[in-house]
Amino acid sequence: MLLAIDCGNTNTVFSIWDGESFIATWRTSTEWQRTADQYYVWLSTLMKFQKIDVDITDMIISSTVPRVVFNLRVLADRYFNTRPIVVGKPDCLLPVDVRVDAGTAVGPDRLVNTVAGHDLYGGNLIVVDFGTATTFDVVSEDGAYIGGVIAPGVNLSLEALHHAAAALPHVDIAKPQRVIGTNTVACMQSGVFWGYVGLVKEICARIKGERARGMKVISTGGLAPLFQQTEDLFDEFHDDLTMHGLTVIYRYNKENN
Repeated sequence: MLLAIDCGNTNTVFSIWDGESFIATWRTSTEWQRTADQYYVWLSTLMKFQKIDVDITDMIISSTVPRVVFNLRVLADRYFNTRPIVVGKPDCLLPVDVRVDAGTAVGPDRLVNTVAGHDLYGGNLIVVDFGTATTFDVVSEDGAYIGGVIAPGVNLSLEALHHAAAALPHVDIAKPQRVIGTNTVACMQSGVFWGYVGLVKEICARIKGERARGMKVISTGGLAPLFQQTEDLFDEFHDDLTMHGLTVIYRYNKENN
């Protein structure tokens, strides 16, 4: 049984994979101070609540928050007697190449999304991930990660607007019925929603122009479903793209180590 962990800036996702499918998935807030013991109590309680009686034999971790990795390593060693595969570390093999400027450290989440996208959809992809940041990962014909774009996340933009402008309230992102808002909340929602529609359209168009070829656009991340239904922005939506990528990397390392 594999415990796959995707640690983002805001949330951390734990999923148990039995070799064919994910049998359970849980989400918690990302806190670097959380100890291995706290992780285990939280995880074992949820497993007992859902009557999941399995022995974790392997772990793989993707983390954009380096300070979290230490306690997750301790969790693997102390409670599951295993050494985790950590994406981005030298001993973690990838089934795709990474072609970026020398000395550039590519985020583990972007590498995992590239692997997953190529495994599911082939090459010539733009993977748009709506997380704390909105990232665009460009995947070549042979599946290599060749660069991308990083923009502020949707919720991050709303929070910044709320904190920087005293008169503007905190609002939840939603698709407005009209572009022209007739109250403050509607105006803010329209600006953020249609602003990000324009951002995605323009960036994808420019990437395709630079590559001079047709490319499939894949969306993932928490807010992806909201934008998926808008103006044919994306060719495909995959909710568990990152977790799928972790299983692909896990299998690749097992077969090649």
